[in-house]
Amino acid sequence: MSSSGSPTAPARVLLLTGPSGSGKSSLAARTGLPVLRLDDFYKEAADPTLPRVAHSTDVDWDSPLSWDADAAVAAIEELCHTGRTTVPLYDIATSSRVGRENLALDRTPLFVAEGIFAADIAARCAALGVLADALCLRGRPATTFRRRLTRDLREGRKSVPFLLRRGWRLMRAERSIVARQAALGAHPCGKEEALGRVAAAAAGTHRARTPL
Repeated sequence: MSSSGSPTAPARVLLLTGPSGSGKSSLAARTGLPVLRLDDFYKEAADPTLPRVAHSTDVDWDSPLSWDADAAVAAIEELCHTGRTTVPLYDIATSSRVGRENLALDRTPLFVAEGIFAADIAARCAALGVLADALCLRGRPATTFRRRLTRDLREGRKSVPFLLRRGWRLMRAERSIVARQAALGAHPCGKEEALGRVAAAAAGTHRARTPL
């Protein structure tokens, strides 16, 4: 409740998606808003429901089936209505949850939830009445490939052969990845347009389109 006795409006979430390596994390940091890392909701390596890449033994970490959408939506809903939640800490190199941490909005009415599966929960966030906007970063596939590989090698996320196989597969599929995310309700754009829409959402001058 507010000091006047009227209900406090819930916070809203700006979903930020895009192909792996498109610059989501760096753009989220530039907004200055609290950030919920959706990658922390990946399933763990021992989970029997993890999907596999066709004709391969590799886990398909780019499939939404490798991710716990229900837990992510629950965290977003709790953040919007209470201003705080507890989220897992996920180590990509070992594909495991290594702890938990508290995330608080500190009365900020808008926060960013970023990850490659953000568009997959856009319709659910809209139905909950907490969606401010949904954006999909896009760029040149070759540039995304280089940025993603450099990051993944630097952080030791997976073995080099795995990273090369995944990187090549994602580069060839990048345009279809963006098209899928757009179909789920995320607006494809470059970084400067994305920052402009973040500013509009923060000012309350942009109304999110309800995903189909």
